[in-house]
Amino acid sequence: MSAHLTLGIPEHLDKLVGLVTAFHAEAGIEMSDDQRRTGLAPLLEGIPHGAAYLIGPPRAPIGYVVICFGWSVEFGGLDAIIDEIYVRPGVRGRGIASETLIALPRALAAGGLKAIHLEVDRTNKAALKVYTRAGFRPREDHMLMSRKL
Repeated sequence: MSAHLTLGIPEHLDKLVGLVTAFHAEAGIEMSDDQRRTGLAPLLEGIPHGAAYLIGPPRAPIGYVVICFGWSVEFGGLDAIIDEIYVRPGVRGRGIASETLIALPRALAAGGLKAIHLEVDRTNKAALKVYTRAGFRPREDHMLMSRKL
């Protein structure tokens, strides 16, 4: 099994909604499919603020990753946050998420990306292991804070 990445396009919307729904059910995120479509569609249509990638073969993806772009003076330019990453439960444990988290930043660095960030539940030992293996490190004196608008 491979973490081959395919940049999402509008024709992938239904497949992505299905994967996002599965991830949200696992994570306890409640929203309608219409809300998911509203959040995903612009990414697939090419807005400059982010992108969605299918993991695995586009006709039968095994996961997805959504990345959103920003700008950081501290990191010297373009940065990004991994908004969501998901691999189907049946294929977990094969290194697919790790491969994705290593390949995606390398590819984006060629386009000028200076840093990539993600958020993780400190109690999720499996996710911490995957993210550490892919080169992500906690910033001990920092934490992500959010304000919903």
